[in-house]
Amino acid sequence: MPRIKRSVHAQKKRRKVLEQAKGYWGRKHSHYRYAKEQVEHSLVYAYRDRKNRKRELRRLWITRINAAARAHGLSYNQFVNGCHKAGIELDRKILADLAVSDPAAFGAIAERAKAALQG
Repeated sequence: MPRIKRSVHAQKKRRKVLEQAKGYWGRKHSHYRYAKEQVEHSLVYAYRDRKNRKRELRRLWITRINAAARAHGLSYNQFVNGCHKAGIELDRKILADLAVSDPAAFGAIAERAKAALQG
């Protein structure tokens, strides 16, 4: 039985890693040993930061809603509680977008939330 030669597959594997490492600084984009290590780290960072992006966007939305709610005399906590009691089922992403792009609509929502808290 003839032995298996792996040159084609090995070259393909190395080429794939080096293509993924394009744009890296120093030896990391041209030497397989260093590129492989950096690509592995980069994939870990990418996975981690896809999760972190969601976390950071939610923090941004909450900050924007809080600022707009305080302009209408409510804290963020009171505003969200009032929306819940009033039956307003808008998520934080939409509320933050309204706070930035359409303050009048956000003001109407804030008034309904305030009325629901008092009533």
